[in-house]
Amino acid sequence: MKLYQLKYYLLLCLLVSVSCKKGTSSDLLTDDTKSYLKYSNIEDKVTALLNEMTLEEKIGQMNQYNGFWDFTGPSPADGESKKYDHLRKGYVGSMLNVRGVKDVRAVQKIAVEESRLGIPLIIGFDVIHGYKTISPIPLAESASWDLEAIKKSAQVAAEEASAAGINWTFAPMVDISRDARWGRVMEGAGEDTYLGSKIAVARVQGFQGDDLSKHYTIAACAKHFAGYGFAESGRDYNTVDVGTSTLNNIIFPPFKAATEAGVRTFMNSFNELNGVPATGNIYLQRDVLKDKWKFDGFVVSDWGSITEMIAHGHAKDGKHAAEIAVNAGSDMDMESYLYVEELAKLVKEGKVKESVIDDAVRRILRVKFELGLFDDPYKYCDEDREKETIGKQAIQDAVLDMAKKSIVLLKNDNSLLPLKKEGQKIAIIGALANDKTSPLGSWRIAADDSTAVSVLEGMQKYSGNKITYAKGADVTIGKTEFVSELKINTTDKSGFSEAITVAKNADIVIMVLGEHGLQSGEGRSRTELGLPGVQQELLEAVYNVNKNIVLVLNNGRPLTINWADKNIPAIVEAWHLGTQSGNAITQILYGDYNPSGKLPMTFPRSVGQVPIYYNYKNTGRPVMPAPDIVFWSHYSDEDNSPLYPFGHGLSYTTFEYKNLSVTNVSKNKVKISVSVTNTGKLKGKEVIQLYLQDMYASVTRPVKELKGFELAEFNPNETKVFDFILTEKELGFYSNEGEFIVEPGEFKVFVGGSSKTVLEKEFELK
Repeated sequence: MKLYQLKYYLLLCLLVSVSCKKGTSSDLLTDDTKSYLKYSNIEDKVTALLNEMTLEEKIGQMNQYNGFWDFTGPSPADGESKKYDHLRKGYVGSMLNVRGVKDVRAVQKIAVEESRLGIPLIIGFDVIHGYKTISPIPLAESASWDLEAIKKSAQVAAEEASAAGINWTFAPMVDISRDARWGRVMEGAGEDTYLGSKIAVARVQGFQGDDLSKHYTIAACAKHFAGYGFAESGRDYNTVDVGTSTLNNIIFPPFKAATEAGVRTFMNSFNELNGVPATGNIYLQRDVLKDKWKFDGFVVSDWGSITEMIAHGHAKDGKHAAEIAVNAGSDMDMESYLYVEELAKLVKEGKVKESVIDDAVRRILRVKFELGLFDDPYKYCDEDREKETIGKQAIQDAVLDMAKKSIVLLKNDNSLLPLKKEGQKIAIIGALANDKTSPLGSWRIAADDSTAVSVLEGMQKYSGNKITYAKGADVTIGKTEFVSELKINTTDKSGFSEAITVAKNADIVIMVLGEHGLQSGEGRSRTELGLPGVQQELLEAVYNVNKNIVLVLNNGRPLTINWADKNIPAIVEAWHLGTQSGNAITQILYGDYNPSGKLPMTFPRSVGQVPIYYNYKNTGRPVMPAPDIVFWSHYSDEDNSPLYPFGHGLSYTTFEYKNLSVTNVSKNKVKISVSVTNTGKLKGKEVIQLYLQDMYASVTRPVKELKGFELAEFNPNETKVFDFILTEKELGFYSNEGEFIVEPGEFKVFVGGSSKTVLEKEFELK
């Protein structure tokens, strides 16, 4: 029997009864106990363990520290020695940013074999779109509208991360956002609640699987609860001020869907809501999440967000902040150090009930038991598995598949794409075309730089065409670090002349332009959404000598590309696609894969339109009443419509929609049927999208809302009939009091290949 197993047997077989005396951490266990091993039910196990814990040990479970030294080296000194001492005493429940089997085993060994009760740590890490092998950024994955592929992407990320010792990810981010200025749109599913809810479920299921105790699954975390995506001005960490209709109908549903899918943890958000920071918000964490939705996992704060309530002006000091947060339902403190320092005093002073502590610890221990950490604390620490799993071919294949499905064909005049595979001179221009780091995107902490396949590398694998390359201009200046501010090249055009020369001698020019992979993400809001730096000038200079341009965009958010839309014949939205980026883009450009992606966010014509989204509400003056009337809802210098609408995406084939019909099946149940035909010459996929409008209601409803979609593949000339069933779930909405209601009245249903639909019908609910 191994040391940790013997220790568990001795300690956990000696659990004190509910009435036993609570001691200090130095007290020995009494003989007045019952066997821990006889319990098969997790709740009974948690109760028995809780009864054995001192107050300090309970609070320790609520304390999360960032990795603070090389765990395979000597123990830390100076400022980090206190954390090490806490670890040995059992005053740490979780650690984050400790990765790799050797380090995870070392830190787990301290917690399990040196603390009194030997409670294992849960190891957290930001596995946002892959661990070492990187999938497309979440916004790009959402453009696939392929729920099975998204689930698979999360699954392989969990497999790789778990092989490196990690058992908890701070994903999925399910914040809905309508503002492309906010850098974290790259981390979510876009602007739509229905699509976002479906993707939230897919990602939770991918990370957690159907059995959390399996060694290849990890606990998921729905974040950020709630409203973070509505930060004013799109400025990260900014104030959020939304009404109850938006909160209940737009912001809450993806979180509720994640709860119903069994997500085991939540993370609260940095922002305030109704004047109360989310970390200290009783309404969000206790009233809605834990009471109304019956969530039985635990809530972790965002990094330092408990202490940030002081800066918000909501807490007097750290002690007050800890009191507010724990009473509001924030169960684990990420990197504020306030719970471990202040909670015991607050309990003794009567400001926090010990029952509140018990509830938080019960939730944390429950997840640890579900992960199987008490059965084997080292189950995620197999070095052979780590070597066999990281970067294996099956994972590479999965991220390549996801990358191809994430690409959106925005424009393709005169069928410039797909490219011919031989006999052409192709010029590839742009620093991003030869970049092996930028395609990894933001939030890829464990990935190594220069491990992505570049577009140039992908194109060079096809030998039938002559390829020439010119950088044209750098996007950034100097070395780019994950935590540093990027410096954008706004002056250096010294490479323009070479790019122009190369373009003159080419039949086709592929220009890879956009944002560097670290230009979007947390803390990276932008006030301008055009091509950064001198790239727009480069695009126009090349256009002046060769108009046969395919513009490949690399970006983590919608961009304003009006000039390109008017002048460039083919535009491919390729986002930041991860490790297999160049291979995926090349296969799309050559037609080995027919693009099928659809936009999960609206592309504005101007940043002045932002926030812009398809499911807006009519005003009292929604349209121009007469040619000479100027007093209606519009801009004087820009059209109201977007450049590319939500759901837009072309294919190398074409699709025709017809025969839309509506049948009232029963009370509050409606059947919608439509036939779709592939009218082109190539096999292809289409996302059939169904939208609904409630014409009048007690709370005004949007002009249309996505209420169903289906991704289907068609052979040339093939017709398929699609049936959608609308039930109360799709026909109803939340009142301002948060109650779900279905009202009788008149409705419109719209069906097409984007939110700019082609067919519509009316029906009535009685």
